[in-house]
Amino acid sequence: MWGIELRYKAEVSLARQIFLSLKQRILAGEISQGEALPSTRELAKGLGASRNTVCEAYDMLLTEGFIVSHQGAPSRVAAGLHLTTKKAPVPAARKQEQAPILWDFKTGQPDLSQFPRQLWSQLVHAAANNLTTQQLEYSGPKGYEPLCEEIAHWLLRSRSMEVKSEDVYITSGATAALHLLVDILNKAGHAFALESPSHPGIRTVIADRGYPLQWLLVDEQGADISTLQGKDICAVYVTPSHQFPLGGILPAGRRAALLRLASEHDFYIIEDDYDSEFRYTGPPVSPIYSMDSSHVIYVGTFSKTLFPALRIGFVVLPKQLQKSWRHSRNYMDVQNPILEQAALTQFLHMRKMDKHVQRMRRIYGEKRKVLLNSLENTFGASVQQWGDASGLHLALCFQGMEFGKQFVHDCRDAGIRISLVTQYCPMNDHHKDKLLLGYGHLSHIQIQKGIQALYEFIAERA
Repeated sequence: MWGIELRYKAEVSLARQIFLSLKQRILAGEISQGEALPSTRELAKGLGASRNTVCEAYDMLLTEGFIVSHQGAPSRVAAGLHLTTKKAPVPAARKQEQAPILWDFKTGQPDLSQFPRQLWSQLVHAAANNLTTQQLEYSGPKGYEPLCEEIAHWLLRSRSMEVKSEDVYITSGATAALHLLVDILNKAGHAFALESPSHPGIRTVIADRGYPLQWLLVDEQGADISTLQGKDICAVYVTPSHQFPLGGILPAGRRAALLRLASEHDFYIIEDDYDSEFRYTGPPVSPIYSMDSSHVIYVGTFSKTLFPALRIGFVVLPKQLQKSWRHSRNYMDVQNPILEQAALTQFLHMRKMDKHVQRMRRIYGEKRKVLLNSLENTFGASVQQWGDASGLHLALCFQGMEFGKQFVHDCRDAGIRISLVTQYCPMNDHHKDKLLLGYGHLSHIQIQKGIQALYEFIAERA
C-alpha cells in the first residue's frame, strides 16, 4: 500500500521504514503537496501493521515538517518539499587490476613489526583507567601538559635541545602543524620559501591557499641559502638535519646565514626534523633551533619513530606566536586524543622511547648496509649515494640515466614500487637521474631480491 514494503527482519524498525518510504516519495514529488495521507487506521490495515506503528511514523513526519495535521482533518503533505534530483553519473569501468607489488621501496615507512605493541597496549589501557574525569574533558589547544614536559626532556636527551615545556604544543602530526603555521605566518605580499626538491605536502598546503612561493635550490649539502632573497619573505621551510629527499646536512655556515636573514628581515624558519634520530655514523645532528631559537619554529613527529597511525607531533613555538596558535588550533580541532597522549607520556617517561630508538637505529643501520652492498654488487660504480647516512630512505644517482613517470609506471607493472626525485621538484626538470628507495620496512631478503629485480628491469630497458 502506498508503495510501502515492510521488511520484518530488518534492523530498521517498522515505524521508521514507513517514515522513510513516505519521506522519499514526498521529496520525489510522487505524493504532492497538500495531498492527504490515509488515516493511521486505514494505512495500518493495508500494511498489516499495528496502528501504534503507523502513528509513530506519522509523528516522525510531523516532527520533521513533512506533513501538517489539524484535529479532525486528515494529515496532509506540507508545501515546498519536492526536490528535483539529478541522476547519479554512471561509474566508470574499473581499470584492469594491477600486478601485486613484490618489491616495495616506498619511502617514510618504519618497520612496524619491531614496535612493542604489547607494552603500548598496556600503556593505553592504564591511561584509560588512571585518567581523572577532569582529564577526559576538553583540554584546550596546547595539549596534554605532562606530555609537553616529557617531550622537552626527550629533546634534551636526544638532540641536546634546551626547551621549556611551556613552549611545546602538541599537534595531530607534522602536517597539521604546517597547516596552522602557514596561516599564522602568512603576510600579504610575502612569499614562503621552500627547498626544491621538498615534500609535496607543505607545497600543497601553501599553494592551495594561493600564497606565493619562492624556491631554494638544493645541492648535496642541503638548501643553498645564497639563492634566498630575504626581502618579502614570511617564512622559510627547511629540513636541515636530513634534507628531504636528497639527504644532505645543512652546514653551520649556511645555518648561520639563514638565521641572520631571518633576524634582518623578520621572518621565521620552520625547521622540520622528521627523522634525525635515525643516524648511523654518529649522534643526531643538532637542530638550527640550538643555534638561535628566536626566529625558529621546531616541528617534530613520532610517526616514523613509532608508527604512522600515531597522529601525534609537536611544535616548539616562540612566545610571540603562541596566542595566534592557540586561537587557530582551538577553532580547528581543539586537541589530540587524550589516551594516546597519556600513553606516549609514559613511554617517554619510562625511557622506552630511548631504548626503542637505539634498537631501531641498529636494525635500520644493518638494513642500510644490506641495501648498499646489494647496490654495489649489482650496479657497481654506476650508482652514487646522495646525502648523509641517516633516515629510512636513500637518494641514488644513476649516472647517465634519466627517469620519468613512464619508468615508474613500468616498474609498477613489473611489481616494483619506486619513487623519482623529480616528483618532489616543483618544475620536474632537476635530478632526473635520481631515484628514491625506502628500506626501513623491508627485510634483508626483500632488499636483496628487490635490488636484483630493479637491476634486471633497468638492464632490459637499456
